[in-house]
Amino acid sequence: MLLFAHPTGVSLAVGFLIAALGESIRFWGVSYAGSETRTTGRVGGTKLVTSGPYAHVRNPLYLGNILLYAGVGVMSNALEPYLQIGAVIYFWFQYSAIVTLEEEYLAGTFSEWNDYQRSVPRFIPRLSSYTSGSTLMPDNSRALRSERSSLLAFGSITCILIVMSFFRGPH
Repeated sequence: MLLFAHPTGVSLAVGFLIAALGESIRFWGVSYAGSETRTTGRVGGTKLVTSGPYAHVRNPLYLGNILLYAGVGVMSNALEPYLQIGAVIYFWFQYSAIVTLEEEYLAGTFSEWNDYQRSVPRFIPRLSSYTSGSTLMPDNSRALRSERSSLLAFGSITCILIVMSFFRGPH
């Protein structure tokens, strides 16, 4: 992406808004689900989170990632629009495969899962909020600790693209 980047003021502004929306959704999700979301390896979780962003979409972190990557692609203005379309398609399929495994685990572990799955879509958020008995509250300080590396990467790539836009000029 950086090799082919030709950021402009417009691509930086539009892409930043898309990426910031993605990171905001991620942060909101992590504030409810916690750092368990950063684990790799075995599929699993200690609780079924159905409040906050999870009341609108079952996979807010994956949705946030897709928006974050697409936004950075728009910011870079590299291989427009093929890089962005390719990234969204790639992540959509990758996350669909991961989600299938996660949902098998959730179905076998949490009795509330079937109702939640029927009511809340995988990737496209519903406008109304799913109502559950969950009293889980967000923990923004925990989310900030967990998202520190994502925020640092997003900030770094944004700065690099801004600097590139000054040196390469508009194309």
